[in-house]
Amino acid sequence: MDAIVLLREDHKAVEKLFKQFEKTDDDAGGERRKIADEVIEELTVHAWIEEQIFYPAAREAAPDTTDHILESIEEHHAVVWMLSELKRMDPADERFKAKMSVLMENVRHHVEEEEKDWFPDVRKAMGRNRLAELGEQLKAAKKDAPRDPLAVPSATQ
Repeated sequence: MDAIVLLREDHKAVEKLFKQFEKTDDDAGGERRKIADEVIEELTVHAWIEEQIFYPAAREAAPDTTDHILESIEEHHAVVWMLSELKRMDPADERFKAKMSVLMENVRHHVEEEEKDWFPDVRKAMGRNRLAELGEQLKAAKKDAPRDPLAVPSATQ
């Protein structure tokens, strides 16, 4: 599978979870916790494979995307930090829903920038075969990627 297609599928899966969370009632703490835990795992894995594999390859293939990539890494840092806080937070905490809302806004902004602003440049620079090869690397890396944001070095720095 093409690396950009794989990353977009991850984006769609997380968006689906966000929509499920948004539909929950204030008295649905258990459901919110379950959804938040899925979001935490999905985004932790996704950010890790992007930073470890995709971003370096994209930067090498399309040097003009360097500023976007550096900004994306900083956005990941903020997201992983929020994920680590959410992981430790009780869904009954009055700030839980608000923190999820801020996380969703940040991730949606990040996804929009990636998909519209620089994924097309990376696709053009890499070509079909390299993206397919990179997609296989990303898929394989997901198996060993951290699932806990507290295990990601950037969450504590």
